[in-house]
Parts: sequence; C-alpha cells; structure tokens
Amino acid sequence: MKKIFIIDTNVLLHDPQAVFRFQDNEVVIPLIAIEEMDNQKRRQDEVGRNARRVAKVIDELRQKGKIFEGVPLDNGGTLKVEMNHQKVEKLSGGLGKFKADNRILAVAMAYQEEFPDRKVALVTKDTYLRIKADVAGIGAEDYKTDKVNIEELYPGNVEFRVAPETINQFYTNSFLPWEKDEDDPEALYPNQFVSLIDINGTGQSALCRYNPDKKGLTPMLYGNAEAWGIRARNKEQRFAMELLMDENIRLVTLVGQAGTGKTLLAVAAGLEKTIDQEMYKKLVITRPIIPLGNDIGYLPGDKEEKMRPWMSPIYDNLEFIFGQGKDAKKDKGDHEKPKTNNVDTMIHYFKEKGQLELEALTYIRGRTMPRQYIIVDEAQNLTPHEVKTILTRAGEGTKVVLTGDPYQIDHPYLDSNSNGLTYVVEKFKGVKLAGHVTFIKGERSELAQLAAELI
Repeated sequence: MKKIFIIDTNVLLHDPQAVFRFQDNEVVIPLIAIEEMDNQKRRQDEVGRNARRVAKVIDELRQKGKIFEGVPLDNGGTLKVEMNHQKVEKLSGGLGKFKADNRILAVAMAYQEEFPDRKVALVTKDTYLRIKADVAGIGAEDYKTDKVNIEELYPGNVEFRVAPETINQFYTNSFLPWEKDEDDPEALYPNQFVSLIDINGTGQSALCRYNPDKKGLTPMLYGNAEAWGIRARNKEQRFAMELLMDENIRLVTLVGQAGTGKTLLAVAAGLEKTIDQEMYKKLVITRPIIPLGNDIGYLPGDKEEKMRPWMSPIYDNLEFIFGQGKDAKKDKGDHEKPKTNNVDTMIHYFKEKGQLELEALTYIRGRTMPRQYIIVDEAQNLTPHEVKTILTRAGEGTKVVLTGDPYQIDHPYLDSNSNGLTYVVEKFKGVKLAGHVTFIKGERSELAQLAAELI
C-alpha cells in the first residue's frame, strides 16, 4: 500500500526537487508550508532561490489537474497541497495552534487518523519537530535522499599487507597488476591510493595509485613535488599533492580535521599550476559566507573590504606561502613580482594581472569558468545542490578542489551525513576524473592536533 509523506517547509527549501524523491507514494505539502516559502521568495540567497524553484515546480504540476485533490507524478506517485486536514484543536501540551510547525504536525495527525491502515510519515529536517511528532504518536523522519553514512565515507586510500616479493615486483616494473572483481574486498576505485606494507614487518613499503585504464598500481608522480615552497609532510599530504598537481584529475575532494593542511596544499598547488606553470588562466578561491556563532552584522567598505573578514583563513594561508621565498621570482614579462612578503600587496599584484580571484560563493552562480583552478574551502557548509551548482560552473579545462571538515558544520540544516562535501565524495568515488584523500595527521601545531583529538 502506498505511503503518505507529509513534507515540511525546510525539506523543500533544502531540495526543490524533493517532491519527486518519494517513488510512487503520496506526497502532501501543507498549505502553511506554501505560505512559509512565499515569505522567503524575495531573499537573494540559496533559500530564496529554492523557494522560487519550488513555486515553479508546483505551478507546472498544477497544469495536470487540481493540486488540492492531487496530481500524478511521473514516478507513479501523487502530489497534493493540503488545506483542510488540520486537527489543530487536538494539539495539546502547550503547542500553539498558530505556529507553522504545529500546523504541519496537525496535518500529519489528521492523515494518520483518517488512514490508520497506511503508513503516514512527517518528513522534516527540524529535529524539534521530529521530537514533537514522536510525542504525538506520529512517525517522523529526516530527509535522507542526499545522506551518506559518515562512518563509512570513502577514505580515498587503503593499506594492504603483502609479501616482500610483491613490493619488489612493483619497484622493478613500476607497475603491479591489480584486477579485482567488484565484490572482492581488495577491489579499488579509480585514483585510490594504496600503501603496500611488508607482511613480515620489515618496514618495507610502497605508495601506489590505482590506474583503472591499466588495471593496476602505478607509482606516484607528484607526491614529492614542491608547490611555492610547500612540500608534503606526511603520507596523506603526498596523496593530496598527487591529485592537486595532476592535470588529468578535474575534481579533488580533501577531507580532514582542522590543521591537517587541506587548504594550504590546495592553495599552494593552485598558485604553482596557475602562476608558475600557467596551466590555468586564473586561481579562484571561495568559501561559503556562514558565520561561526553570532553574526557581527553590517560590514563597511567595498566588496573586497567586506570580504576580508570572511576570507581571513585564506589570507593566512597566502601569507604563509608568500613567505616561502617565491615572491621575488622573476616573472616571464619585463618586470619582477613585488619583493615583499606583504600579503595584501602580493594579492593585489596577482589580482591586477588577472591570475588570482578571492570571491564570495554567492557570486559564482551563472558564471562559466574555463581553464580555472577553483578552490572551495569549508565545503562542508554547502548543500548537495549548492555543490552541484559550483561543479556545473566548470568550463573546459577547469579543475575544482573541495576542502572541509564534515565534523565542523555551521549550517543549521546540515550535518556530517547530509552536507555537499561528503555527498560529492561518495558520488564521485568511481569516476576517473576525480580523486579523494582523507587527512589524518595534523601539521599545524602540536596544540592544534591535541585540540582536534581531545575536544
């Protein structure tokens, strides 16, 4: 028997296509949810855009029939905007009858009473509403369509203990056949990194990368590369440098705790590939504008001055990189780069040359970005739809790097399982143009590493 799903406003604002994600079941949108979205439509951020998208979706479905009676969906289900099924008089325990969440709960209660033999579920990303629904005896669940299990997130690398002869064979031939069936626990994804370790405990080892075209393990080419004076300090950083410097990898995802070097390596590699090697026209660095704690409100100045507080972590990394001795290197033109370690002077110089852009994520929409090296920092604060928007901006020859820590999320409706960064990691793990690394060891300082582990 078909199930009945009552959809909360925040689900639709999170995913404008949510009504199509429930297979052949009945989807019900309370009228109060339409009113709430109407109140958000003038916003210029992602919430406002999603509110307008939902309106367009429902308006198109309205052409199929009377939306308050239910219209068919292509997947065999139905969509209905419900106005009359509200048992607000049954709300008790101090629940206000005019609060939007409680009116949505009342719709679910009415449906459960009318259809006792069918499963009725309230779908919401609001934890408090799920708690209230459970108290009222209504089945409630989170919106799980775009969720991944963070505990089972693809790590990007694996260790295998093998005979020493196998390691010797790899070093001798610079190749090791590795063709495994998909059901084999030793099967590998494209560009997955492998640490071969001597099973006898002699300490002999080899770091490899799986090549799906050759169906085997190949040596790393860029793991020990230097990018603007920055070198990898541990195994995971070597894996990351391999992906960041490889022209054939168009999407790189770097996940790890604070201080593991994700952003620093990405920015250094971007400068190397853009300014020194000129493989890309421009290095674009961006991050979502989501505050930690209370927002400080209005910021004075032009766009660049307003952006400075939000981009401070990027400035910190650039300042560290510019102090590594690359700032006085001669340009290919008739003049030198400014002989200074001042980060603002250096950034202004490369901006003037059109080789560097620090941009708010808000302004990326609608752009086409060919031959650019794009770094999206703090990508764990993006929804899957927002990440999709960014990736679809990539033009011919563009490389995109997403960095972040899924356990440090400031977005009110995202968690470690539902954010855009982890979603992309899982969706692209079988793609040859993509690569992923999970960082383990902190390199910022001993204190930073202890804080990440203990707090």
